[in-house]
Amino acid sequence: MRIGLTYDLRSDYLKEGFSEEETAEFDKESTVEAIERELHFLGHSTEKIGHIRNLTQKLVEGKRWDLVFNISEGMFGIGREAQVPAILDAYSIPYTFSDPLVLALTLHKGMTKHIIRDCRIPTPDFAIVESEKDLEKVNLPYPLFVKPNAEGSGKGISNNSKVKNLEELKATCSEKWKNGNIPLLVETYLPGREFTVGILGSGEESFSVGAMEVLFRSTAKESVYSYDMKTNYEQFIDYALPETEVMSSCCEMALNAWKALGCRDGGRIDVRMDADGIPNFMEVNPLAGLNDITSDLPILARMNGYDYSFIIKTIIDSAKKRIPSKK
Repeated sequence: MRIGLTYDLRSDYLKEGFSEEETAEFDKESTVEAIERELHFLGHSTEKIGHIRNLTQKLVEGKRWDLVFNISEGMFGIGREAQVPAILDAYSIPYTFSDPLVLALTLHKGMTKHIIRDCRIPTPDFAIVESEKDLEKVNLPYPLFVKPNAEGSGKGISNNSKVKNLEELKATCSEKWKNGNIPLLVETYLPGREFTVGILGSGEESFSVGAMEVLFRSTAKESVYSYDMKTNYEQFIDYALPETEVMSSCCEMALNAWKALGCRDGGRIDVRMDADGIPNFMEVNPLAGLNDITSDLPILARMNGYDYSFIIKTIIDSAKKRIPSKK
């Protein structure tokens, strides 16, 4: 197959003046190179497309591909992760990972949790706040946890995200609104253990490649899995395989959530236990990082006996089933 690669390179956006944190979800050249290397090993030819503006230009020029390996996160708007898939749908070009509906939905943590809750999957109670007026309506028991409603990679999360009372809630939200009143997710803080679960495949053929626990070292500057902690995980974080029973319960819940949301091909679901040790859905990443060395999905898969080649092959095998058969 001829496979195009769509992606957002961090270095490109840094050159345009965006900050390190603004570009936290974007990819390194080494990630694209690792994916391309595995695709060549599988016998496919590739073309690097890049970001959405490059994609639209190539489409206008008449370029087409059998499949697009899409890891583009987008920069602007609540539907930014859905933009490349929507354009590819318009041109009837198949692609890896979830469709525009799922990618737009899952970037909105609150709307995602509404669906998860309706499917009777455990998740902390929550509220969405966009102004000080909304804070007075929050009727949840403290402590609470505050984070941006539509960000990933730990962006906007810090030690002050955990709040013990209304005064702290107002102070934390005000600090996060310094550059504009972005929607914030306020949810019941869960005191239990923290995990991330890897999923590959689509629908009933999807399966978990296992989970890993996130453990903070005594040297960690923060006690929450923030952007800084994720970026410097080798200094502050240890990853460990949970016990068999815990692994099983986390993976079962995560797989149920994956299927309920209609996610495809591969990704991660973050899990945290409540005070009773019950795994709760925290959020889903249907466009999980795929750096072969530093990204959570390859790390946890490797810890559970699945190598990087297996991840890429399984993603392609899953996506290939959506390529129309030639008449």
